[in-house]
Amino acid sequence: MGTKSALETQLAVVAGFEDPQADLEQYPTPPELAAHVVHVADLNGDVEDRLVVDLGTGTGMLALGAALRGPSRVVGIDVDRTALSTAVKNRRRVGTRAPIDWVHADATRAPLCPDGPTTVLMNPPFGAQRGNEHADRAFLETAASIADVSYSVHNAGSREFVESFAADRGGSVTHAFQATLALERQFDFHEADAEEIDAEVYRIEWSGGDGDNRE
Repeated sequence: MGTKSALETQLAVVAGFEDPQADLEQYPTPPELAAHVVHVADLNGDVEDRLVVDLGTGTGMLALGAALRGPSRVVGIDVDRTALSTAVKNRRRVGTRAPIDWVHADATRAPLCPDGPTTVLMNPPFGAQRGNEHADRAFLETAASIADVSYSVHNAGSREFVESFAADRGGSVTHAFQATLALERQFDFHEADAEEIDAEVYRIEWSGGDGDNRE
């Protein structure tokens, strides 16, 4: 198993969105955060020899991080074809040889029915845009239906919601840690050139969905 710092270096070449869409909350996942999430997942045995699904993969940061840690297969799902095109190019930049499928689809209606150990990694929309409130809920619904474990990034202060959501679906939060999203100015409504947003990452074991007892 490689180090977290080595993984971060490998992911530093991943390009961001060419034309980010505010309504989709398309912010790049920083390589340091992606490396942290993937490394923790790997330490917990949730990557190697497993199917890893990146819901709302964007330009592929989490998917490519997982691909560097020996999964059986990686699937990155996104509704934006342009972002997926960048993800394909990013795969060449990173140089991973793990099997990866880029799927153009709504991540909240993932066209997947896994039949083996499955891990979801995702940095879903926080629901900050008007009309997009609670967007992360739909992503968690999908994770509960296809995976037996998931790692997801949420806005700070989400613990009560995430724990309650998981419990209602027979799951449980096993790990939680704080994180920081360092974001550069992307949209006209941004006032600062850069901003740091407090976030939280949760590992959830799903025991009440379709991903039960696959091991």
